[in-house]
Amino acid sequence: MARSTKAAAEKTRRRILDAAEQLFYANGVAQTSLEQIAEAAGVTRGAIYWHFADKVALFRALYEGVRLPQEDLVEQAATGGNPDPLGLLEQVACDCLKTLAADQQRQRVFAILLFRCDYLGEMAEALARQNEADATMHANLTRLFAMAERDGLLSPRWPPAVAERAFTAMMRGLWVDWLRYERNFDLAGVGSDCVKGLFQSFRAR
Repeated sequence: MARSTKAAAEKTRRRILDAAEQLFYANGVAQTSLEQIAEAAGVTRGAIYWHFADKVALFRALYEGVRLPQEDLVEQAATGGNPDPLGLLEQVACDCLKTLAADQQRQRVFAILLFRCDYLGEMAEALARQNEADATMHANLTRLFAMAERDGLLSPRWPPAVAERAFTAMMRGLWVDWLRYERNFDLAGVGSDCVKGLFQSFRAR
């Protein structure tokens, strides 16, 4: 009985998240109310509050649900070390682009994060949490570039902090352009070529 109740609760939670994802994507976060989400999910507003404290918590659950698995690889390598940090980052970047290109749910959620939320009022908290996650990722990436520099793998033309900024700016730019402009280029193919070209520049000759 307990397992059945837990499964039913998880199913309801999933329906709420799916409804929120569709409405946030279609209408924007600010223009979507919890009442609209409840109606689309076929649940009461009380059911939403049972699973999520407010719209910010619901939005955050969407964001956390599409966390890329490659992020864990970066964190592990930044903490434990890697014999080829540049090779790891190049492969992680290409894998991220392939993952996004093949996953329509991630595409919708990233579009919501980038274009359909104003991050004003109650949503300012969501932006603060995203900024914290971004700061952690920037630190991990910089640590990996510093490892490459220490081991003589990084070109002296690229200080680790500058290399990290160039890398993250290119990745974010590829994602934003592809999502904003109706996927008008091959993200996995063209994106991977961009990554490979940048990492050729990163490597010590």
